[in-house]
Amino acid sequence: MSKLTHRTLLALVAISLIVVLLAGCAVPAAPPAAPVEKAAPVEEAVEEPSEEPHVNPLGLEPEASTEGVFFEGGLGRAYLDNAAEIFARVHPDNPMSVEGIQQVSERLRPRFIEGNPPDVIDNSGAFALPRAPLVDEDQMADLAPLMNAPSLDTPGKTFGETLMPGSQDSGVWDGTQRELNITMTVFGIWYSQTLFNEMGWEYPTTWDGMLDFCEAREAEDYNCWTYQGKFPQYMVFGVLTPLIYKNGGLQAIIDIDNLEDGAWETDAVRKSVEQMAELAKREFIMPGTEGLTHTESQAEWLQGNAIFIPNGSWLENEMRDLTPEGFDMVVAPVPGTTEDTSHSLLANAGEPYFVPSAATNVEGGMEFMRVLMSKENAKFFANNVGVIMPIIGGTEGVELSSALESALGALDGAGDDIFADKFYLGGWYTDLKNEVKDRTGDLLTNRITVDEFIEAMQSKADEIKADPDVTKYTRES
Repeated sequence: MSKLTHRTLLALVAISLIVVLLAGCAVPAAPPAAPVEKAAPVEEAVEEPSEEPHVNPLGLEPEASTEGVFFEGGLGRAYLDNAAEIFARVHPDNPMSVEGIQQVSERLRPRFIEGNPPDVIDNSGAFALPRAPLVDEDQMADLAPLMNAPSLDTPGKTFGETLMPGSQDSGVWDGTQRELNITMTVFGIWYSQTLFNEMGWEYPTTWDGMLDFCEAREAEDYNCWTYQGKFPQYMVFGVLTPLIYKNGGLQAIIDIDNLEDGAWETDAVRKSVEQMAELAKREFIMPGTEGLTHTESQAEWLQGNAIFIPNGSWLENEMRDLTPEGFDMVVAPVPGTTEDTSHSLLANAGEPYFVPSAATNVEGGMEFMRVLMSKENAKFFANNVGVIMPIIGGTEGVELSSALESALGALDGAGDDIFADKFYLGGWYTDLKNEVKDRTGDLLTNRITVDEFIEAMQSKADEIKADPDVTKYTRES
């Protein structure tokens, strides 16, 4: 008997056992077997498991272990543990380890160099592995087998067909699906709806209205703004990029992404930088913000020491333990120059996962992602993390928090006017990301002027464009 045949037979035996163990689980159960009046031919018994393609479509070998290493940040790890429990239920003979870390690049770069990366990775956080170099070096496996595999718990659909349309576009590199985004993230400005109700305040609908609102609140001894001082990139995706879109439309974002000549020097970008800089010039930012980490600044905001903070929709879960009862945090789009642009929203599918092509168990890594993004785990995610997975039907029957309800409302209000960039959120150019992060920090502490900010950004974009060693990417929409 050849090795392949032996594995196949073992897999079929395992599948038969799994069908029994799955009885009573959320995964669709096997149909009842037909009454047997006489011994079935051997070949029919071998073919029967193929009727359960959702159980092990990727060919996970019996007893093969799977190692997952995941960024453990604002989303916590409960949803990972829940997915691991589902994995164990579906594959009781296959060990699955789940490890949460923060410094993804520092921890995993040595393993890539040694050629023994984990089987599946959540490559997120401020210290994620640079994505473009991983693609250039063919370190990310092609996820086509996963996309074409049957869904775990949506009968009649492939895994890919259960994902919200467009949600995985940023994980496609040169036509190949290399990453999967597990969250549908809304970016914007957060505040306490309870505070606004008590004070009779209205959220501003224009940027000038925002500045007027802050002027009034400062006169009443409120700090209007804080941000994640040591990580000023929160003000990039939380304020600057939305302002660029509202002032210059999607083309302004595309030109920056495509490294077009003078993209940072347009009137729309200048106006956007000037608008953001007004928060610092007019001293609307809480004193001491620069020295705070993301969680420290968010804690200050929860304690009522500032009215607004920029963030993504992971905020609720990240600060769950420190959120006062009745705070009712909500998110709103960044106000535009005019009211008719205020509804547009920066939102994208994020928290990218990938399977290293050099992993010991590539099939196991993909199988964990199939389980992770099942409808069952998506509902757990919405219920316990307060964030949406881009899974069709993933919030059915879920009781919505104020944060999640406002995020869904913002998505609904934006309609088709939803956008995202590639230069920062898409991870196309690491050096450009670092430059905009650092210069934003300088701008918001009045260490540089708007002109100096624009000059620095255009210079860095030109430098990247001229570097033959940097792989270039383009987008048209």
